Amino acid sequence: MARKVVVTREVFDDVLDRLRGSADVVDNQGDVPLTPVQLAERCVDADALVCALTDRIDAALLARCPKLKVVSNIAVGYNNIDLAACTAHGVMATNTPGVLDETTADFAWTLMLGAARRITEAERYLRDGRWTGWQLKQLLGADVHHATLGIIGMGRIGQAIARRALGFSMQVLYCNRSRLDPRVEQSLNARWVSQDELLAAADFVVLMVPYSQATHHLIGRAELSRMKPTAVLVNTARGGVVDDLALVDALRRRTIAAAGIDVFEGEPAFHRDFLELDNVVLAPHVASSSAATRHAMAMLAARNALAGLSGERPPNLLNPEVALS
Repeated sequence: MARKVVVTREVFDDVLDRLRGSADVVDNQGDVPLTPVQLAERCVDADALVCALTDRIDAALLARCPKLKVVSNIAVGYNNIDLAACTAHGVMATNTPGVLDETTADFAWTLMLGAARRITEAERYLRDGRWTGWQLKQLLGADVHHATLGIIGMGRIGQAIARRALGFSMQVLYCNRSRLDPRVEQSLNARWVSQDELLAAADFVVLMVPYSQATHHLIGRAELSRMKPTAVLVNTARGGVVDDLALVDALRRRTIAAAGIDVFEGEPAFHRDFLELDNVVLAPHVASSSAATRHAMAMLAARNALAGLSGERPPNLLNPEVALS
């Protein structure tokens, strides 16, 4: 009997072709998000699942899918997957690290520069027909060069962000669970500090931590109050790492100068008061969204799924204890 792979969202045609070379594929090229019930119905006899961060993979779903061997997430983050439940059901879970590091770092810089130089505010000003000519003090922004950059979460993407800071002659402070090798610190011109010290000293604070209970509202009202009133906050990590209500209030009160936000609590829903603020650059969770990178993510997810189906250890296995059992 042919193996069955369920793909929950639209992917590239050659990714489907790669999967179809080894399995029967149920796709969703219409890209209509599946409800939990619809997802369970499609996966009840599936051997592999290629899913997105919008799909919740939990014990209830896995209990209905006795044949499932591998869950392959098209994302680096995997807070949509209950890893413990996957392990309990003998299901390998995988993600797509590495292939999106540089693109996500580029976008963090896009938000940083856009917020610092008030680019969305300037565009609205122009589009609304309010520009009547050059003025010396028109839309004054903040310099990025020679400023202090603070990075909370110094993994692969955080380090890619720091490398770009070298070209802007920035001092880099970072906060991480563990300190980097001194040689890496030296290559990045980076210094390990506490979160409180980073918040107080940085002109730009970039968040690059995974979402978990430990990082829920890592940046809230108290943390925002420790930042400089001229500082810019950038979140390209996950919704929930920032208390969005507290951030809206801080931006409105000018507790901090500006923010660049790509992820939101409860997305695609978000705090509508963000729309009323001029000092925030908003994006709909597109930090990794270059054509080349999204294709690489989807193809890596397919390789992970096919490896699991073939009885091999997937390249990006999150729960290796399953493969060892």
